[in-house]
Amino acid sequence: MPRQVDHVGRRRLIAEAVCQLADERGLEGVTLRDVAARAQVSMGAVQRCFRTKEEMLVFALGHVSERISERVQARLVRSPAQSAGTALGHAATEISLLGEEHRAEARVWLAFVAQAAVSKALAGTLRANYAALQEAFTRLISEADEGADRAAPLDPPREARTLLALADGLTTHVLIGHLTPQEAHDVLHEHLTGLWEQPVLPPHFHEDRNK
Repeated sequence: MPRQVDHVGRRRLIAEAVCQLADERGLEGVTLRDVAARAQVSMGAVQRCFRTKEEMLVFALGHVSERISERVQARLVRSPAQSAGTALGHAATEISLLGEEHRAEARVWLAFVAQAAVSKALAGTLRANYAALQEAFTRLISEADEGADRAAPLDPPREARTLLALADGLTTHVLIGHLTPQEAHDVLHEHLTGLWEQPVLPPHFHEDRNK
């Protein structure tokens, strides 16, 4: 009988090879031949899995996004009783990729972002990823803010956009050495703390309004 090929496993193997090369040299100079050599498969095997280089890069980007999402979910599952605000902090911290253990992943992510500037397919994938994250942030901010007695209610979609942009920017600032990981953590923590420490309504506010 002919040997059966695990196409899903092979595509992931190739995606990992793409990520390793992206970490070392960026994506611009990565070729199918390079990827085949790194994955230790034939050129034909790569071409059977992906019709074009762009298709291969889109899959690899999805592979990285999935890995980060799984890590976020795993962290949230470890603390099932946490508040929505705490869950938001955990999620923002994970996607910021600030830890030394995530430095290679941060380099790979930014390599894809740079390539997306000239690739509509990659840009579309990134937009979808950011939209999903923004939706999740918006939901958590809404839950955390529910019932809060504030002088001015939060605008969850706007705050979600701001937090997502901050988390994404901190990845770059740490990677190029402008901020240390601890400094970036402090910036993120201060921003999140500021969300929940907005002025609350004075006790007599509702009485005055009801007069």
